Amino acid sequence: MLGPVILAASRSDKMRRFVSAAPGTKQVVARFIAGESVNDVVPIVQDLAARGLEVTLDVVGEDITTVEQSYAARDAYLELIGRLKELGLGTRAEMSVKLSMFGQSLEDGHELALSNVRPVVVAAAEIGTTVTLDAEDHTTLDSMFAIHEELRKDFPQTGCVIQAYLYRTEEDARRLAANGSRVRIVKGAYKEPAEVAIQDKAEIDKAYVRIMKILMEGEGYPMIGSHDPRLISIAQELARRAGRKLDEYEFQMLYGIRSEEQNRLAAEGHRMRVYTAYGTDWYGYFMRRLAEKPANLLFFVRSILTKG
Repeated sequence: MLGPVILAASRSDKMRRFVSAAPGTKQVVARFIAGESVNDVVPIVQDLAARGLEVTLDVVGEDITTVEQSYAARDAYLELIGRLKELGLGTRAEMSVKLSMFGQSLEDGHELALSNVRPVVVAAAEIGTTVTLDAEDHTTLDSMFAIHEELRKDFPQTGCVIQAYLYRTEEDARRLAANGSRVRIVKGAYKEPAEVAIQDKAEIDKAYVRIMKILMEGEGYPMIGSHDPRLISIAQELARRAGRKLDEYEFQMLYGIRSEEQNRLAAEGHRMRVYTAYGTDWYGYFMRRLAEKPANLLFFVRSILTKG
């Protein structure tokens, strides 16, 4: 049960300082984080696109405390979109945003996040791409879904994320599937209480399959966020039964994880999108990657020991 412990550590300033100073951290972070700046990430986008892969880009840094930081987050995405436009990569890369980074948790945060994300969505549409709103902890979801609904009035291609481990998600999936939304389904990577979230891994997997079925049979565009070979195989079968063509759904995996499988799916004609994060405030994102898979944590510990 290391996952919950690591997720708790992701909110600890003391652990943040310890992990950041550990001698093996830089090596492991580089496995999951594509760099610190736009200049670092652009060559990676170009390489992935050349291999037939698509990309969703996340500027990491959700733990903001001021309005000025929320404006800086907005501007970081606008800078990214500008670079993608210059390089003609707009149709190969979309953006993923966490509304907490846009000020959602601050005073009047709902309106602040909406006002910050809208120009990003507008700029993305102008270069032929779109934005997906990432799901965060359960207390933020009603606001996220309301912002998603508002943005879709003018930009119906705007996507959102749902998390299989939450009890509410099957109902959310039915609503989103009925209104034709682009929806990424993930298992969930936040520390949630038992009152709102399934705690057993096998039961989470079962919920994931039920939700995939809802999405595949609905009117929207499913985005399957998983590295699990069994769930990927089930997704392919559900898509076949629903009569979906290969361009009517997609798979998404994290940068640095199962790259060979990403290439294989793309070679088979599937739309395969690589979730690629970059930026200097990487700690929270990094810790959730460790929590998701024990092998990631073991890799980190070995790196610290060998570098010490």
